Amino acid sequence: MENEAFETVMAGLHEALAHARGEAVPGLVVHTPRVRADLDVAAIRRRTGASQARFAQIIGIAVSTLRTWEQGRRHPEGPARVRLALLDRNPRVVEELLVGEG
Repeated sequence: MENEAFETVMAGLHEALAHARGEAVPGLVVHTPRVRADLDVAAIRRRTGASQARFAQIIGIAVSTLRTWEQGRRHPEGPARVRLALLDRNPRVVEELLVGEG
């Protein structure tokens, strides 16, 4: 039983590494937050209390990108959507995680 659990965990780790290298992993389902029609990037930023420049720095994007999102001309994708979803649920998450950094 122990060996079986070990083999299952190792198989999962090999799949994770393959995915990280960009290889196709049969049966892999990647979950990302869906874009909500009510996603308001400017409101999320305001709840954090950060300026556009600081907020862009916090989530790792250019200020110009943030402006296009706030104006609704483009919408965040991928990791930025995940960061925004976290900040939407808890505007203080960055402070809680990065205390003393930056």
